[in-house]
Amino acid sequence: MIFDNVSLSSEQFLADYWQKKPLLIRQALPGFTPELDSNDIAGLACDELSESRLITGSFPKHDWQLRYGPFSDADFSKLPESNWTLLVQDVEKHYPPLRSLMQEFSFLPRWRIDDLMVSVAGPGGSVGPHVDQYDVFLIQAEGHRRWEIAEDYETELLPDCELNVLRRFSAEQDWLLEPGDILYLPPGVAHHGVAQDDCMTWSIGMRAPSRAELILALGEWLSEKEDHGGRYGDPDLSIARRIGEVEGITLDRIGELLRSPGLGDEEFTSFLGAFLSRYRLAHDPAPPASRLKPAVLLKALGRGQVLRHNPWTRMLWIETEENARVFAAGSEFPCSVEFAETLCDPDRLCQWDPGGAKTEIGLLCDLVNRGHLYLEQL
Repeated sequence: MIFDNVSLSSEQFLADYWQKKPLLIRQALPGFTPELDSNDIAGLACDELSESRLITGSFPKHDWQLRYGPFSDADFSKLPESNWTLLVQDVEKHYPPLRSLMQEFSFLPRWRIDDLMVSVAGPGGSVGPHVDQYDVFLIQAEGHRRWEIAEDYETELLPDCELNVLRRFSAEQDWLLEPGDILYLPPGVAHHGVAQDDCMTWSIGMRAPSRAELILALGEWLSEKEDHGGRYGDPDLSIARRIGEVEGITLDRIGELLRSPGLGDEEFTSFLGAFLSRYRLAHDPAPPASRLKPAVLLKALGRGQVLRHNPWTRMLWIETEENARVFAAGSEFPCSVEFAETLCDPDRLCQWDPGGAKTEIGLLCDLVNRGHLYLEQL
């Protein structure tokens, strides 16, 4: 893990830094050599399925311009020599071998880890000083980038700008990062990274749903239920005293209805598992061309094939009173706690011995046919 080469444990990091204060980890990944270079990232940005952005401009000039992909070779040939940045999201999903890099962060709950975003930049390349509302690990992959941060800053954003750039920014600390260095930033810290040369930075972002997102998702989920999670009622209604008034007792009842939407523990588990396993997913997993039968799956596993997670599936599980529920990109599957752990751990899954477990084979077959798992020959 990222703390194996430094005098800091994962436990110390979580206790002293996580969601509390920034931390620069020098040579957290010594000798780090990225599996993809800038040309690979540019090629990915030309793919219609990728989410990419091209940003030009500098601070404090504030001449920012933002374009969305997919791009073409001609777009890149027109780039200036400096002050440009190419950003590509979900790189580890487009190139699954990079999932091994995500294992460096296995000390964190898997559901919290969002994606790997790669930034390729020319000298002076930046996205401007800004603030994120989630945790991020900034890995210097190639070249050098200077990071400036501030925990006390003016929150006013630049007007008439597609980017959420701070209008004014004064650094409190700054560091020059080299390949293998990692900068951790908790939410709410203003930061400004500027490429000092041809530069590539890999960002591991963390998911952190807002209250508004949770309430909106819960409302949509409840709207699909027959009783819509309950409905306002006033069986003890008295004669209206003043025309047009919404009385205090009405406000209290509506507030109570919002706070207690008629969800039992099991229903809330179903909502939360479905929400978290779909949160911020850019694409739904695609099912295979033809359905697989349990007997065929057993034979394939017996021949040495292994099961892998679809990169676009987020899989997690929640323990219940009776057993466990596995959630995959919004879908729910009951199983034992032991098998839930196996399903959600890629290493354990590929080493799993089916034996005579008919129930587990049926569940695995269902997951394959829905596109959440796939077979791979070792």
